[in-house]
Amino acid sequence: MKTLPPIRRLALAAACLALAAACLALAAGAHAAETSKVVAKPLSAAASDPAALQWMVGAPPPADKIIRFDDGSYFNFPQLRWSVSHFRQLMPTVDVARGLTAPVPLPRALRNDIDSLRFTPLGAKETMTWEQSLGANYTDGIVVLHRGRIVYERYFGVLKEGGQHGAMSVTKSVMGTIGAALVAEGKLDPGKKVAEYVPELAKSAFGDATVRQVLDMTTGLKFSEDYADPNAEVWQHAAAGNPLPKPNDYTGPRSYFEYLQTVQHEGKHGEGFGYRTVNSDVLGWIIARVTGQSVNAYLSEHVWQKLGAEQDGYMSVDSTGTPFAGGGLNAGLRDLARFGEMLRNDGRYNGQQIIPKAAVDDIRRGGDKQLFAKGGYDLLKGWSYRDMWWVTHNDHGAYMARGVYGQRIYIDPKAEMVIVRFASTPTAANAANDPTTTPAFEALGELLLAKPQ
Repeated sequence: MKTLPPIRRLALAAACLALAAACLALAAGAHAAETSKVVAKPLSAAASDPAALQWMVGAPPPADKIIRFDDGSYFNFPQLRWSVSHFRQLMPTVDVARGLTAPVPLPRALRNDIDSLRFTPLGAKETMTWEQSLGANYTDGIVVLHRGRIVYERYFGVLKEGGQHGAMSVTKSVMGTIGAALVAEGKLDPGKKVAEYVPELAKSAFGDATVRQVLDMTTGLKFSEDYADPNAEVWQHAAAGNPLPKPNDYTGPRSYFEYLQTVQHEGKHGEGFGYRTVNSDVLGWIIARVTGQSVNAYLSEHVWQKLGAEQDGYMSVDSTGTPFAGGGLNAGLRDLARFGEMLRNDGRYNGQQIIPKAAVDDIRRGGDKQLFAKGGYDLLKGWSYRDMWWVTHNDHGAYMARGVYGQRIYIDPKAEMVIVRFASTPTAANAANDPTTTPAFEALGELLLAKPQ
């Protein structure tokens, strides 16, 4: 670590602040080629099982089994497979409290025909089973709801029923849902400039962008997310958000909010889709300014408690306690399933309208396909991006929240299905697991549609 430039050394130590933010262009494969070179021959899911490898077991653990935040070892593979279920042990966080009422139970109607379901991965000639795909995608936990009932649920490695897991850039879709809800409620005008809500951003590239352009990530920003370049802006963003003490010679921004004020223009707003985490951080700032609450507090009061969640969630924070709106959410598997089920039911859940139906309708309609196509996502042709959700425009009207290392919420309205998956793949880019993820989810939707029970 001592040989790295100060900014990169800071960022590398920034737990999910650096690589939870990697849900950027990496998430759909813009840098898939570079990322795939990092781990040429990764251990299999079985060989990298964090429980079998006994990371952090003992009092204290053996020296070669210790995982630390400050040296960056927490996101080395295979240590990452332990870290994603234990971020709270490694960094400062704030609660997304579930409240004091009893959780709303999820009814169960488990099926025995899902593991044997066969599908053909993208670009492949041979089929594979659903069960085989779990190992191929380094699954830590997965749950499937059909018509609101759990029909499938499995946990692997160190993730247990009562545990939480890093959602990575699934966080963005949660924030986007809140943003869409505030628009539908008339509390946020999507046509207004960002600077009208956050004057501190007036001199940045965000100042003359509209709220809609932030929500749909069509802003024109000078912001590189090339992790192979130590001078890329993504490292500066991560260094600013790092909660650890800065070196004496560090002169850059010291928080997410400070960093956002330094982002400059590149190109014009509204000309094309560009997946950049800083848009989500700006949305988080807007939400906090409009509602008068931090995003974790607002999410708790207006969503988590109303869902009847069974666990508190939590979010990682910077040195000023600001939650990382771009990728800091950690949650229980079933609670994200409740969140997805709420959206599948037009924003209603637990006997109440939690999110306005108009907000859910806006997400489902999707965004501008032509603008999305300019992003260069070869495996996502015909898709769009709206309110920080990835919209497939397939025959089932499915839409998805996506996070690096394989995190997913997949909502299939036609099949009345919600899938939530936590994973810890050796490659951050979702282009590496999309070929065995998307067709598997689509095949399961077809099965549940054809053979409901």
